[in-house]
Parts: sequence; C-alpha cells; structure tokens
Amino acid sequence: MLTAYLTSTRSLLQLPGSNSTSLYSDTDLTRFINTARGQVAGEGGCIRLHGSLSTVVGTDNYQFSAIGTGTPATNGIQGVIRIDSMHCVAGIGQVWMTPRPWPWFSLYNRNNPVPPQGQPTEWAQYGQGGAPPPAIAPSGGSVQGGTFYVSPVPDDIYQLNCNTICYPVALVDDTTVEALPYFWTDAVPFFAAYFALMSAQTNARMADAAQMYKGHYNEFMTRARNQSNPDVNNWIYQQSGDPAQATKMGIKGGGQ
Repeated sequence: MLTAYLTSTRSLLQLPGSNSTSLYSDTDLTRFINTARGQVAGEGGCIRLHGSLSTVVGTDNYQFSAIGTGTPATNGIQGVIRIDSMHCVAGIGQVWMTPRPWPWFSLYNRNNPVPPQGQPTEWAQYGQGGAPPPAIAPSGGSVQGGTFYVSPVPDDIYQLNCNTICYPVALVDDTTVEALPYFWTDAVPFFAAYFALMSAQTNARMADAAQMYKGHYNEFMTRARNQSNPDVNNWIYQQSGDPAQATKMGIKGGGQ
C-alpha cells in the first residue's frame, strides 16, 4: 500500500515519472503519508475496534494504551484515539456504563473522602488523544495519551469492553497492514501532498497546498463518510451533520 500512496502523492505533486527530478525524497513523502493517515483516522473516526481492559482492585484511572487492540502486525492498529462507549462484563453479558463529562464526574464521583467501591457503572475521559510509541511519536520521544476514570472504584477485577476509535501503525513498506478502510485511503494522498507543498514554503506552493486541503482532501473525506454510512441513521457517525440542522437554525435553502 505504501508504494500506491507514494505513486498517487507524486502524481498530485506533478512528479509522476520515475526519471523526473524529484523535489521530495521517499523518506519525506513516507513521513507525510503516515502523518496524513493518522489525521484521516482521527478526523474520520473510521478505524473502529472493541478493545478490552481488566481493572485493578482499588484503581479508578486507566490509560488508553492499556486497552487491548490486538496485534499491530496483524490488524495494522497502533493504539486508541478515543472511546465512544464502554460496557462492563457481568455474568454472561455486559452492562452499559454511563459516560460523564469530566467536570461532572470530578464533582459528583470523586468528591468523596471515602470513594465507594464496587462494579464500575460510570466513566469519564480525562487525558486526551492517542499515545504513539517513541519510534513514531512526532517529537521522537514519549507522548502522553488519553486516560479515563471509572466509578465506583473497582473492588474486584472487571473486564471493560471499550468501543474505540483507533489510529494505524506507520507504513514501512508494502508488507505493512493498512488499517484505514477504503474509501478513506483515497483521501490520504491529498493530505500528504498538502504537507509536501507546505514544506516548500513559497507563496505559490502554499497556495497550491491550501487548494489541495480545502478543495480536494475535504471533498474525499466527505465522500468517504457518505459512501460508508448506512441508509438508516446515516448521520450518527463522524463528519455527518444533522440533516435537520439547517431547519432547526432557521436557515433557508438557496432555492427558497
């Protein structure tokens, strides 16, 4: 898949031929492509996985990195960006846990000198975003990622099933598994080309970059979402606005 991305990105940069003078090395383009893939995964919310985590007795806070997401070499998933919902395994089934905004959770759940213990029934996110390993972290070092708290404080080992949005492993070569689903893969070269054009730091190239992002990347992200949503309740996923929002806001269509 990496070769296909490189070819498409070079074509967008008007450097399709192998003998043309390249303004961008494969190393740079690969970096831009992997950055674009992470951004597409976050914005599109298109890599979804039910990951599991076992609680620790007496511990109410956990890191996203502790959620089991399978083997990266097999499924192409590096880690968790955010959690959409959470269930606690109970008996032969599972019980939905109520999500809370952090200020609410902090005031009503943690504001207690003797926190209650038991099976977790509520949760709230605190830390933000994913935590790439040092090898692919933007700074080249460790990055702190998302965390969440549960309440009551676990009095036993419970399994939490988390409905997660994930980000992909960095592509190294064509053997690396691509976790991004089609049609979002079509948007990646446009975002990678945007980064490449921005790196030129000339007015003309930066103007081209703006068009690449606003005109083409956004178009393909919208198309991917529209093409992937189900016909029933197709507005409930990321990038899908409420179809009645204009009416609710009193905005009339152009033909009215």
